[in-house]
Amino acid sequence: MAEIIIKELDEKRFNALAGFSRSPASAYVSKELAWYSNEDETILGVLLLDIIDDDFASVILGKDEGGRFRAFDFQVSFPDVDSALNWLHNTIKWHTCNSPKIFPQGDASQPLDLFTPIVPVERQHIYFTHLISSSMFTPAREIIKNIMPSYIDVDGNFIEQFQSSGFDSRLWELCLYAYLTEEQLFIEREHITPDFLVKKYGKTVAIEAVIVGRKLDNLPQYFKISTKLKTPNEVLIEHENAMPIRFGSSLYSKLQKKYWELPHVNGNPLVFAIADFHDDQSMLWSSTALINYLYGFKHDFYYDETGKLIIEPKKIETHRVGGKEVLSGFFFQPMTEHISAVLFSASGTISKFNRIGRQAGFKDPNVLMIRMGLCHDHDPNAAFPKMFKYIVDEKSKETWGEGFSMFHNPNALYPVPEGLFPSIGHHHFKEGLIVSTLPEFHPYASFTYNLRSKK
Repeated sequence: MAEIIIKELDEKRFNALAGFSRSPASAYVSKELAWYSNEDETILGVLLLDIIDDDFASVILGKDEGGRFRAFDFQVSFPDVDSALNWLHNTIKWHTCNSPKIFPQGDASQPLDLFTPIVPVERQHIYFTHLISSSMFTPAREIIKNIMPSYIDVDGNFIEQFQSSGFDSRLWELCLYAYLTEEQLFIEREHITPDFLVKKYGKTVAIEAVIVGRKLDNLPQYFKISTKLKTPNEVLIEHENAMPIRFGSSLYSKLQKKYWELPHVNGNPLVFAIADFHDDQSMLWSSTALINYLYGFKHDFYYDETGKLIIEPKKIETHRVGGKEVLSGFFFQPMTEHISAVLFSASGTISKFNRIGRQAGFKDPNVLMIRMGLCHDHDPNAAFPKMFKYIVDEKSKETWGEGFSMFHNPNALYPVPEGLFPSIGHHHFKEGLIVSTLPEFHPYASFTYNLRSKK
């Protein structure tokens, strides 16, 4: 009999395979120390520190009939790491030789199959078509496949929309789900609206996903991306009026739904999670317009005679494009006291899934992935972000929450507990200024290049 090889996995690989099956409750009683698998990754093992009893435990996982990794064998109360690890390795080997590939649990539904087309080619979203056909998107396909066994389709049309006109909005929902899971929140999807209820520490927050979508006369064009980037002057013009109106239109439409009147939302914070898909690469430049619109202020700057950076807030009254005019300051409009915060990311695109999948080891060996963009400069005297650039590979450490920002409503009836969302940026409005708490690395926008080598 051939020798059974035991592989040590890094945390990124384990999370890609089984992280969406992990209960947030596990962190209350244990700390994961190391992760292992057999050669074909059908059996996984986790070495744990029991933080209650201060000893060690080992857990063995295999896929259930729905494709989720579930614990089916374990041992506790090991006095030291070596004995726990020895049991873990031997048990993985035993199950590899003697157990089936599937470990039925009797409570698993079949996962959503996003990649088998049910929509005719002429109705498919162009990014979906490339996602299922191009080897450059192998990492994204694999990471999404591993998410889907744990994802619940509450309204029954996720597959059809993901493959057609709803690709952007459904991808944004998946990105939110991955982030909320990473944040170790208890996620409920028992209701059609809003999209997520998250709970922890006795607190509940409702989250509704929303996007700035495309107009019918501006269809996505996969091969014209590089020719669509706006000049700095064009971006400034868009920031003044057009982009705030786009954000405002999407947020106002959601506001009219009055989710706060639903019994499961009433009395809890309600968050609108918004992403901008209105044009090719629009996420690269549109975020500042959202901040200006939410709080009704823009911020000029200058350096005084000592070289100190001075921020000067300026009130914005309205935004106007053609015959359409809207009031600025979403958080100061009627009914918005029911909206506790707006969650935003410029990274909720297929490139995010591609990068997360690539750093977890899913790849086409002939494709080199490079990420470059702008990130926050923590120098208090810096007026502009810094540039960054790196090769995306197994050494990368991007998280799902990287680049997320929560803009808090100063007039919220039910403020969001920041402790439920500790890994992201938080922004508050105080006396005309935005006061921000940001992670050490906080990207504002980035672009991912996939370069194929010649065979």
